[in-house]
Amino acid sequence: MNAYRASILYFSGPAQAVLESDGLLVVGPDARGRRVVQALGPYDPLHRHYPHVNVQHLPGRIIAPGFVDMHIHYPQLDVIGSPAEGLLPWLEHYTFPHEKRFASPEYNAQAAAFFIAELLRNGVTTALAFASSHPASVDALLGQAQAHGMRMMAGKVLMDQHAPDGVRDETEQSLLDTEALIARWHGVDRLGYAITPRFVPSCSEAQLRGAGELAARHPDVWIQSHVAENKDEIAWVHRLFPQARSYLGVYEAFGLLRPRAVYAHCIHLDDEDRALLRDTGAAAAVSPTSNLFLGSGFFDYVAADRVGHAYGLASDVGGGTSFSPFHTMLAAYYVGREGQTKPGISLPPQQLWWQHTAGAAQALGLGGVVGNLQPGCEADFVVLNPSATPLLARKTAQAGNLDELLFAMIVLGDDRLIEKTVISQARSPGAIPA
Repeated sequence: MNAYRASILYFSGPAQAVLESDGLLVVGPDARGRRVVQALGPYDPLHRHYPHVNVQHLPGRIIAPGFVDMHIHYPQLDVIGSPAEGLLPWLEHYTFPHEKRFASPEYNAQAAAFFIAELLRNGVTTALAFASSHPASVDALLGQAQAHGMRMMAGKVLMDQHAPDGVRDETEQSLLDTEALIARWHGVDRLGYAITPRFVPSCSEAQLRGAGELAARHPDVWIQSHVAENKDEIAWVHRLFPQARSYLGVYEAFGLLRPRAVYAHCIHLDDEDRALLRDTGAAAAVSPTSNLFLGSGFFDYVAADRVGHAYGLASDVGGGTSFSPFHTMLAAYYVGREGQTKPGISLPPQQLWWQHTAGAAQALGLGGVVGNLQPGCEADFVVLNPSATPLLARKTAQAGNLDELLFAMIVLGDDRLIEKTVISQARSPGAIPA
């Protein structure tokens, strides 16, 4: 059993953050051997209940839940920061050519190691990730996550049409590969599998139907794809499926909307679509840096909250421009201010932070498991140094309340703010055991 003394940030309810200014976090094994939060509270008197536990004192530091990234592309590691006129040209000129490299086990080995290290360096301890269309990319990514004890869900991309040689797969084999990868990885340690049709235009009707059949046979796996990101993409889907009420409706028709189904972007939806997300238990992965970078549009927070469907934040690297949750939260703030509903809204700092931790975990079906530091949660956390840069130190020292402190870190923070990332089930030196 281990204990940590510091300021401790956690959530008592949705978007309701609490900062224990002199707190104690006690971590130890549960009945199944997982290292979880055993207790959390003020250092005095809580430490008296654990007189024989070694306490690591972290003065001036904040312990916070590890960040949860709801949508990220492993094979787009080196596509980040590539210029393009919009989504479809960006895919054609950068993404698809780069993803061909992931057929190589040697390329995957070094890319997966870098990718996982970059997530951890930025304080991301749980992620839902796209691999490429090559099964080797899933093996490399989940193998590397397993070595670090991370909670990671990922899947081989399904794309049997409208894609170039080298990334296009074959319908029947793609479904057989997916079934084999589910058997190999899903539920192993902290890993999960995600059935991953890239987006409707990339998948034939037979492949979408097969994905839905796989989802029906494996109700506890995740599903991930894209929807309503770009108006040209939406028009393309309408030409392919003119009978469908909407882009999202195509996924519904093939049995791909349910709990643990996560759809990136969800920008150009109407209230009927939003109600469909809500009623099926599917969730939106809000990707603000990507949407701003590619000029795709703005997620409508007001409409999402009015209808009441689940959502959380995502980096969407490489369309997204940073692995840093602080950059993503700040971009989400910009989207709220300038988004579809006028006048814009000012998303509260606690809400932004919730969207990238406990709220994202909840949207993934992992509420109470990760994303928070309540007793029983897996002990994934970050140690923040609010004095990591001179400007951060000056600004955070002047914070008069929790919102001002959180907002200062959102606006001014980056990877330097993350002093340490702690993984509850760490197996290697790259991730520090709790």
